Amino acid sequence: METLAIALLAFFATGWFVLAGADIGTGMLMPWLGRSDRERQLVLASFAPFFLGNEVWLVATVGVLVGCFPTLEGELLSGQFPVLVALLTGWIVRDAGLWSRGRGPGPRWRASCDAAVTCGSWTVALSWGWLFAALLTGRPYAPATGPTGILTALAVAALFAAHGLGFTTLRLTGLPYERARRLVGRAGHPWQSFALTAVLMGGLPLWAGTALPLAERAASPVTLGLLVPTLLVVTPLLVAVQAWIWHTFRHRVTGPSYL
Repeated sequence: METLAIALLAFFATGWFVLAGADIGTGMLMPWLGRSDRERQLVLASFAPFFLGNEVWLVATVGVLVGCFPTLEGELLSGQFPVLVALLTGWIVRDAGLWSRGRGPGPRWRASCDAAVTCGSWTVALSWGWLFAALLTGRPYAPATGPTGILTALAVAALFAAHGLGFTTLRLTGLPYERARRLVGRAGHPWQSFALTAVLMGGLPLWAGTALPLAERAASPVTLGLLVPTLLVVTPLLVAVQAWIWHTFRHRVTGPSYL
């Protein structure tokens, strides 16, 4: 059961980084991709159908961590508290900007919400880099400091941005697409860039997870015996719903979304 619990944790974490990493990276690049209010609406529409479903993967990751590895969750929460506060703050600010953009008057309101989306996306990406810096340097219970923490945070944020850039070349049209395509390059199919960054994004949590004593911090066999079979039943449904969403909204966007 411990092995299955670790595999489920890795699966959900990898899924979140590959899927949600695309909309976070897109939000990071929104000021450059969208120069006008109409163009920024198009950029938001590129990931609007996906971002709520993508967040389910992070909720599932946290749920597995709390339920199957409660001791480890407590140690990480106390040790990485500043990092997690920054991560949650960025997440809340970003989502508040997304949901509030179309509910206020005038272009200034929308510009403020766009800034919230961009700043929140950067904060989320940098916070993950800050957390990974601690894990990859063998100090998972204290925030990373010094040049290592800064460089790792910037490198992870750059990977988020590159992943979002590959995603936008598959979703956008018009001038925002041209700007994204200019950075990605016109050689080869846009899927190649997205596939490459997806592999790198998926490898991040797997690599960082090797620094965690998961087997030693697993819950009791009784607890795992209840949680793991339930997760194994629910997971195929989550994957099926996610696949349906991506298939339904697979076409390029040409206009604003419900956001």
